[in-house]
Amino acid sequence: MILDATNQILGRLASFAAKHALLGESISIINCENAVVSGNKTTTLEIYNHSLERGSRAKGPFTYRRPDTIVKRTIKGMLPSSKDSGKKALKRIRCYIGIPENFKGKQAEKLTGMDISKLSIMKYTTVKDICIKLGGKL
Repeated sequence: MILDATNQILGRLASFAAKHALLGESISIINCENAVVSGNKTTTLEIYNHSLERGSRAKGPFTYRRPDTIVKRTIKGMLPSSKDSGKKALKRIRCYIGIPENFKGKQAEKLTGMDISKLSIMKYTTVKDICIKLGGKL
């Protein structure tokens, strides 16, 4: 299953992907940088920026700065990662920045009811903006 993350709410996309990965499906998520996080932009950026201040660079905890790793980490949080089923499900999920060459001619699914039109207040931040604020390079 190929999912397009453009204008999709990150939490809803992650829960959908986690649920289907636990059922045994292979999931590829393209355009991860265009997924959105709902909420006030300044508050969201402060929360992600606060994660940089914890720990040390050598010992961690490590902060992800690329859009594909942020999306995969969000999905990992919705899986039972300590159990064997969760570990196998996480291996079935692939996240990509943009559209890779092997997915160019294939049809990607857009999830209905999980995009930004679902939000009542149009306050959101893209994952790309979060990565730029954290100092990541796209």
